Amino acid sequence: MKKYIITGLLIWIPLVITLWVLKLIVDSLDNVLLLLPPEFRTENWLGIHVPGMGAVMTLAIVLVTGLFATNLIGARLVNFWHEILHRIPVVNSIYSSVKQISDTLFSSSGQAFRKALLVQWPHPGMWTVAFLTGRPGGDVANHLQGDFVSVYVPTTPNPTGGYFVVVARKDVIELDMSVDAALKYIISMGVVPPGGRANGK
Repeated sequence: MKKYIITGLLIWIPLVITLWVLKLIVDSLDNVLLLLPPEFRTENWLGIHVPGMGAVMTLAIVLVTGLFATNLIGARLVNFWHEILHRIPVVNSIYSSVKQISDTLFSSSGQAFRKALLVQWPHPGMWTVAFLTGRPGGDVANHLQGDFVSVYVPTTPNPTGGYFVVVARKDVIELDMSVDAALKYIISMGVVPPGGRANGK
């Protein structure tokens, strides 16, 4: 009896959580419809709210923006817009930082997480999986003697939260696994090893 219940849970839990996350995303994107005048919302011209219309609209806007920005006129307008934002004192610092991060994360040539590493964290003798993000720069590099690397240490099970640390290269171990496999390993809290099945299966 217990075996059947566990088997059923192993089937339903991932499916339910996946659907729940997708619903959260769709519901969040549906809020885009609130930006439209009331007469353009589905409640007004269809009589009912159509779930997912905000997500479709968001994807359409992103697609049209991408198509527009890739032609000559669109690229010039985007550059003009960037110049305006860069001239506004407070907006400049926020926009520049966010743009650099987004370019690194989403650009096809970007390498946000370059390699999976094994580092001692949060103290010597305790190890965790981390990601190489680059080398220390600016004035930080001027105060470091030797070869150091910039490392992102994610938290579990939510890898979007974590810590940025600078570590001596000799104190990190490069892992023979892809970044995607390392992320899955972290999200599963070590239950699903890279290239393998869940522990105990």
